[in-house]
Amino acid sequence: MEKRFVDWKYPEFDERGMTKWHWVCQYHDNLKLGKETDIGAFTYINARYGVEIGENVQIGSHCSIYSWSTIDGKKGKVTIKKNARVGTHTVIMPGVTIGESAVVGACSFVNEDVADNTVVAGVPARIINQENRNG
Repeated sequence: MEKRFVDWKYPEFDERGMTKWHWVCQYHDNLKLGKETDIGAFTYINARYGVEIGENVQIGSHCSIYSWSTIDGKKGKVTIKKNARVGTHTVIMPGVTIGESAVVGACSFVNEDVADNTVVAGVPARIINQENRNG
């Protein structure tokens, strides 16, 4: 398998919370990124109450990840575990955990936890496929 990154580096943020890859994070001191994480352009992350993204995670462009929703007042840490994939234009709400090697289809609204090795999609996101790797 070909390695995705030759020299991955933790992103630097400018005074607005923007990276050179054109994604932004408010409260970036509360953001934890695993190595070789790839976040697409124009993605917005609100890490006020913590966002932790594991190693080798891929997040598509134009996604929104909220640890705090000013619309309904919900708040809580968002966790995206290693090897997970999040499709473009997806919204992830406060307090959600996306499991290891899970896949979230494009244009999904995730307001509940997603188990390891599970594929979800839709508004709201629903299980499309679940793989049992233990048996």
